[in-house]
Amino acid sequence: MIVPAVQPAIRAFGTVPRLLVPSLSDCLFLAILLWVFALGSGWSVLLADGDTGWHIRTGEYILNTRSVPATDLFSFSKAGQPWFAWEWGSDVVFAMLHRAWGLKGVVVFSGLVLSLSATLLFRYMVWRGANLLAALLATLLATGASTVHYLARPHIFTFLGLTAAMWILECDRRRRSPGVWWLVPMTALWTNLHGGFLAWIACLGLVVAGCTCEALLVPRGTPDRFFPARRYGLLAAACSLATLANPYGWQLHQHLASYLSSDWIRQVVDEFQSPRFRSESMLQFEILLFAGLAVVPIFLVRRHVAEGLLILFWAHSALASARHVPLYAIVSAPLCAAQASHLWSSWSAGFSRKSPGGLLRDCLLDFSRGLSRSSLWAPVVLVCVAGWPWQGPRDFPGIKFPVAAVQRMAAWIAPAHAASPRILTSDQWGDYLIYRFYPNQRVFVDGRSDFYGPAIGRDYLILLTAAPGWDGVLKRYRFDLALLPSDWPLGQLMMRDPRWHVRFMDSQAVFLERQENRGLNQNPDSTERIQGEPAE
Repeated sequence: MIVPAVQPAIRAFGTVPRLLVPSLSDCLFLAILLWVFALGSGWSVLLADGDTGWHIRTGEYILNTRSVPATDLFSFSKAGQPWFAWEWGSDVVFAMLHRAWGLKGVVVFSGLVLSLSATLLFRYMVWRGANLLAALLATLLATGASTVHYLARPHIFTFLGLTAAMWILECDRRRRSPGVWWLVPMTALWTNLHGGFLAWIACLGLVVAGCTCEALLVPRGTPDRFFPARRYGLLAAACSLATLANPYGWQLHQHLASYLSSDWIRQVVDEFQSPRFRSESMLQFEILLFAGLAVVPIFLVRRHVAEGLLILFWAHSALASARHVPLYAIVSAPLCAAQASHLWSSWSAGFSRKSPGGLLRDCLLDFSRGLSRSSLWAPVVLVCVAGWPWQGPRDFPGIKFPVAAVQRMAAWIAPAHAASPRILTSDQWGDYLIYRFYPNQRVFVDGRSDFYGPAIGRDYLILLTAAPGWDGVLKRYRFDLALLPSDWPLGQLMMRDPRWHVRFMDSQAVFLERQENRGLNQNPDSTERIQGEPAE
């Protein structure tokens, strides 16, 4: 006979092995971490966008000055002009990681957040009623569709935040709880990490609209039929007010509205344009898109209007702008997986237990019961990856950025005892120069398209394409140096211009210095001009 006093201890001891045995969600977390990031050049892929560079330097500025910048820090084309560093919270996180562990800290943290987001999305699907097969397939499709934006940038917090917020909201829709109001301070924090908080506000608005439509479909006289609409309307209002808790107040919203509604931005910025269905990731998005549109009629027939509106809105947004593809995947994948599982359960209910379909049905049921279990493996992996004794990336990937040219010409780009020269380069390479040389160098443009606007943007496009008038733009900004991608037409023209001298050239980049009155050979085909001088 077991003494009653020791029974709790025995039960506690019995739970220890379960904590040591990895669950399927733990295995998924580890698999995504290895598949997307840790194998091959995965960690470097997270640095494929140069914006990470100026985010790090902005965070360092905030840590050094204890203030959020209100004017530009990085350019000579708009020096001192008002600037909204609206992702300042993420910038601080990246800067702290960079100070402690360099770029390794930034990419490992970003990879862990993205892997955690995918695992959380999987757990959310299972909670909604998806079986193992449907949840796993939908998670892999959502992850694959989102890899186009798997970068060490502030939007990683929106991937995690939107998944968690939608789960918390759905929990409250099924069983009302005061915990849903934690979404209000969460929204305030989110606002200072990434502009994707607007996606959450949009989702809340769609849920309110859907609940209102659902209430109108219920017979009059039904008690509290408008209660969900009122409850989530109040939540949407509270979360919207919480977004004002940022260093710029309502002016941030005005700036974002102007930025997102700009025709020029939609025409020239790649991620604001419609997706191109020519890659594996876009094929996976296409599958999710068709699946989402297929289940919309089912939701509407069952009077689940909010779910139908969410899928239709984000499908339209993703087709209009590639930057919304991950948001569509996060919102639609759990709905599709749960609905597919429900259809499968209804169809397979009549199978005998010994038939192939019945065996598959029973296996899925057995496996699905353990999918919500957690173990110690996930935190152990987090600690091991963070302490993994490898140097990690020391610089941005040389295949995307002019690492060799910058190392060779560093003394020209940011001279120690002279005024910083004005350098012309691409927006992505401008991000890289900010990372390498700020505060000793300023750039013409960088990745902050919301800051430069159409005026400077048009000048940049003229130079990018060597359109008529490029020479006048060069003169107007008084460039001293040019670091140009080798495939830019402008580089070929400037190499034949006697006013510009080639100082460095390789298969990736050409580095030129303005030499108008230094007695160089004026023959455009001169070996002296084309080959340049060895860097000192």
